Amino acid sequence: MNARAQLDGVPAARVAGDFLAARLGVAAPIEEDGLAARLLRATGEHLALVLVALAGAVLAGVPLGVAAARSPGAGRLLLGAAGVGALTLCDPDAVDLTNLQRQILYATKDIGTPKVDAAKARLAAINPDVRVTTIAKRVGADELASLVANVDVVLDCSDNFPTRHAVNRACVAAQKPLVSGAAIRFDGQVAVFDVRVPDAPCYHCLFGEGEELEETRCAIMGVFAPLVGIVGVTQAAEALKLIAGVGETLAGRLLLLDALAMRWRDVRIPRDPQCPVCGSS
Repeated sequence: MNARAQLDGVPAARVAGDFLAARLGVAAPIEEDGLAARLLRATGEHLALVLVALAGAVLAGVPLGVAAARSPGAGRLLLGAAGVGALTLCDPDAVDLTNLQRQILYATKDIGTPKVDAAKARLAAINPDVRVTTIAKRVGADELASLVANVDVVLDCSDNFPTRHAVNRACVAAQKPLVSGAAIRFDGQVAVFDVRVPDAPCYHCLFGEGEELEETRCAIMGVFAPLVGIVGVTQAAEALKLIAGVGETLAGRLLLLDALAMRWRDVRIPRDPQCPVCGSS
């Protein structure tokens, strides 16, 4: 019997509460005035759907971490609201007026504020129990390696190839899944690079470092604002599945969206056995 069938007719809060109680090793029902109860009220239906208490890992002393490298607002909002216990946000930029039409995490009052600080305040307003670590600078290889080693999944939404390749190398070295997203004009793409999966590629397998690839940025080429949100929430969904260990991820696949036609395409990507980054993984 699949998870959806098992949930039919069962109140979401009851399923999530029973599972969280079992995860914590306590008798149900959970105390009404505790952290667990607040998390269940906020995220009960979500937890019941995936049949795993994501927030329970925080209470049990196993913090769930997501490193979001310049992640779009929609992705951060959903991860924080869904009960992910810890987020590490890396972005050296400040909020600019031009960000507001597509990065919904920010408001007019945030203009000039470091993006990570504005994001932390917004996430705290939604879920005060999430632990947010902010890094308002570009990080070097050593620091990046340390950050990646201490989280469960990495989201990369940067807008340049050097950053993407640096994040990819760190993820391969630490054997951590990388959820990559990009959007330009009316075209979006999302992929999961997880070298723990047999024959699954890394980012370098798809976009070789040093190759003659055209680098385009939103500030120059423009981007359809809703497309950024679609890509961001898709990344958040993949990250939550990876953390929860449910469903099938996009590992080994590239998801392409033509927003003008609102049509998705799914392309299989093999691992390059000669890849200098993951070829021996």
